[in-house]
Amino acid sequence: MKAVCQVCMHRCQLEEGQFGICRARKNQDGKVVCENYGQVTSLALDPIEKKPLNMFHPGSMILSVGSYGCNLRCPFCQNYEISMEGAAEAETLYISPQDLADKALGCKDLGNAGVAFTYNEPLVGYEYVRDTAKLVKEAGMVNVLVTNGSAELEVLEEILPYIDAMNIDLKGFTAEYYRKLGGDLKVVKAFIQRAAKDCHVELTTLIVPGENDRMEEMEAEAQWIASVDENIPLHVTRFFPRYHMTDREATEVNEVYHLADVARKHLKNVFEGNC
Repeated sequence: MKAVCQVCMHRCQLEEGQFGICRARKNQDGKVVCENYGQVTSLALDPIEKKPLNMFHPGSMILSVGSYGCNLRCPFCQNYEISMEGAAEAETLYISPQDLADKALGCKDLGNAGVAFTYNEPLVGYEYVRDTAKLVKEAGMVNVLVTNGSAELEVLEEILPYIDAMNIDLKGFTAEYYRKLGGDLKVVKAFIQRAAKDCHVELTTLIVPGENDRMEEMEAEAQWIASVDENIPLHVTRFFPRYHMTDREATEVNEVYHLADVARKHLKNVFEGNC
């Protein structure tokens, strides 16, 4: 029996046993299930500024966890070894929600503030995020989500009560660029608008030479962010050749600083990254 996944804009129509674009969700007995639930590929205690979050619990550590799969196809992906893999290729270790919450609590003496769901796209397995984040919250710790924001608002509503902070990738600010990456700008904008109402939100834009580095685009992006909340921090970060995009040089440092200055005309908190 065919099943339609409702998690993101792709609305994958899956035959029995078939995986979606994300490689993490599949049709099992006529129902779309989260195949990567609890399947951890990466676990590390990171400075929270690496997420990047500069204005949420600064100076603290955060237990960062990732699985496999993603619903975008960015040719410059920094974590393609896990985000572009599926169940058959990924090397995983099962960690239950309770075990992960216990690990987070056990790291508290090391300065750990909680758990960050990151590395791959966490929302392709949002059920694990929801279940774990609830337990982390009950333990008195915080939850961070690092996401591309390419999920339906119904998914966001399920996890939002348990998430304290997010860093959301705003890849660029044209519909054309998002189409190239396999996404939808309108979906991400709606996600940001809703998340910012009930959660600390910071945004990241990776500046890719020849793709999203026009001053006019950054001007439009910053104006829109300010219309949501001028206090939302924006991280303007430097691209380095990676994955399928090794055909161009790293972004000029001066260009990153210039575009950050453009954003500062509209936003109160702008940070340069990878410089």
